[in-house]
Amino acid sequence: MSVKALVVLADGFEDVEAITAVDVLRRGGVEVVTASLAGGREVRSAHGVAMLADAPFEEAEKDDFDAIVLPGGGEGTANMKSSAALLERLRRQRDEGGLLAAICAAPTVLVEAGVLGEGQHVTCYPTCSVELDRPCAGVPVVADGNVITGQAPGSSMLFALVVLKALTDAKNAMRVARGLVTDVLD
Repeated sequence: MSVKALVVLADGFEDVEAITAVDVLRRGGVEVVTASLAGGREVRSAHGVAMLADAPFEEAEKDDFDAIVLPGGGEGTANMKSSAALLERLRRQRDEGGLLAAICAAPTVLVEAGVLGEGQHVTCYPTCSVELDRPCAGVPVVADGNVITGQAPGSSMLFALVVLKALTDAKNAMRVARGLVTDVLD
């Protein structure tokens, strides 16, 4: 059985967070589908990089996914929060017991969607913590139940490897980390 993840790309997404997640998950054997919230397939990053997503969100979101990954970025996060279709898809993912992963400002999208459990621990970009309905842990990555959150662009590699570990196993995540010559999992 194949493991499948949806990475949502909204105009203004944080480049490092999105690309690192896609790269690490694919290296680990996860089938990754990138989906653009912009209406078509083209989406623009926070730093002006134009990317072609695999599909528009309205097509991709109909499939079943083991994980939904939300890269941050101020504008990208605002665009995700304003998407009723994404917020509903996140609720469906939670209800089905799937993994929800968000980094930087994107954990605030999980709050907007109402998908965090009572007392569930998260981290986020420090200035976004005021938008959370709970304390924000000041650490790079928090995994709590079916939710994994990351703090900032600098946490992208660890965040992606923790998501990979949750979707596959520790041995696979360590194999990918060693291949990338990073010791963030040690």
